[in-house]
Amino acid sequence: MSGSVQGEPAYVLHRRAYRETSLLVDLFSLNAGRLTVVAKGANSSRSPLKAQLQPFQPVLVDWQGRTELKTLVQVEVRQADPFAGTVGLYSGLYINELLQRVLPAGDPHPELFAAYIEALSQLVHSRDVEPVLRRFEVAFAYALGYGFDWAVATDIAQTVEAGYDYCYDPEQGIVQALGPSVRLQRLPGSTLLQLAEGDFESEAARKLAKRVMRVLVDYLMQGKPLHSRSLFLKG
Repeated sequence: MSGSVQGEPAYVLHRRAYRETSLLVDLFSLNAGRLTVVAKGANSSRSPLKAQLQPFQPVLVDWQGRTELKTLVQVEVRQADPFAGTVGLYSGLYINELLQRVLPAGDPHPELFAAYIEALSQLVHSRDVEPVLRRFEVAFAYALGYGFDWAVATDIAQTVEAGYDYCYDPEQGIVQALGPSVRLQRLPGSTLLQLAEGDFESEAARKLAKRVMRVLVDYLMQGKPLHSRSLFLKG
């Protein structure tokens, strides 16, 4: 990666205090993927960046540095719409935490970046967050190499049939036979076919997709808890 980048579209995922007056800011950018920059002096009461560098904030950023930790040189803050309610906010924090803690640093994912923008837009304008989260999780899985076809049993290389039940294996996707890494069983083929058609709204599809994606996210987290999930329990 170049030692100097200018005008890079990005979103703030997370920030934390660094030394006396600075911030460490985790960004998700279009062309550089996830990265962390030092915003020098940004945690000072006199700096406008203290209020501006908040999660979900779209920015155009300049940075420099050849190590993994970059130095923020300049930032242009873009307009951001507020979330419709706390559920939308908590859902956005969940998405941000996935990107911050699981996505490898320095790998560009333009399609996932587009999916992130779309998810934030929908969370701002809709109170029905479940389909939004499931679609983003699917895009996230594909970006990490764990994407799968809801309509294909990979172990037998055959299309799912409505009258049969199937299993889910995070390493293989939908499978027909039990195996040592299978995490879910008795997944109705009819519901899998609904999901394959993009139906994340019907009750059966919602429940099945949530079960599968929770297993996948837990697998990617390697047993570590997601802090954002506790917000839903408290809310």
